[in-house]
Amino acid sequence: MAKKVAGQLKLQVKAGSANPSPPIGPALGQRGINIMEFCKSFNAATQEMEKGMPIPVVITYYQDKSFTYAMKQPPVSYFLKKEAKITAGSKTPGKAKAGSITRDQVRKIAEAKMKDLNAADVEGAMAMVEGSARSMGLTVEG
Repeated sequence: MAKKVAGQLKLQVKAGSANPSPPIGPALGQRGINIMEFCKSFNAATQEMEKGMPIPVVITYYQDKSFTYAMKQPPVSYFLKKEAKITAGSKTPGKAKAGSITRDQVRKIAEAKMKDLNAADVEGAMAMVEGSARSMGLTVEG
C-alpha cells in the first residue's frame, strides 16, 4: 500500500549548511518532519557542491511522518551574479547597468538550468536567461 501524502513544502537551503535553526527548523517541525534527519541527509547530498550555493528543495511529507525530497538547480540569478562577478543586480534595471555577460555565458547557464526551466530547447532557455539578466540590469553581449 502506498503512503498517504500529507503535503509538500518548498525551501531554499544553502548547500552543505542545513541546520535546525530558522527557517528550516520551524518549517519542518510544525509539519512533524524529523529536522535532524533532513539536515544530515541534505548536507550529505550537497557536500560535493560549492558551500553556500542556494539549492531549492521540494520536500514531500507523508502522514506517517516520513519524507522524501528533490533538489533542483540554483536560481538563474545566482548563476548570473557568479558569471558577471557582481554581488547584486542593478537598483534601477533599464536605467543603470550592473554589468555584462556574453552569449556563451548565457548558453552555459541555460544548459545548466535546462531540466528546471519550462523550455523546449536550449535556444528557448537562453531567451529566459537573457530576460532574467535584463531584469537584473545586465547587458548581454555578443
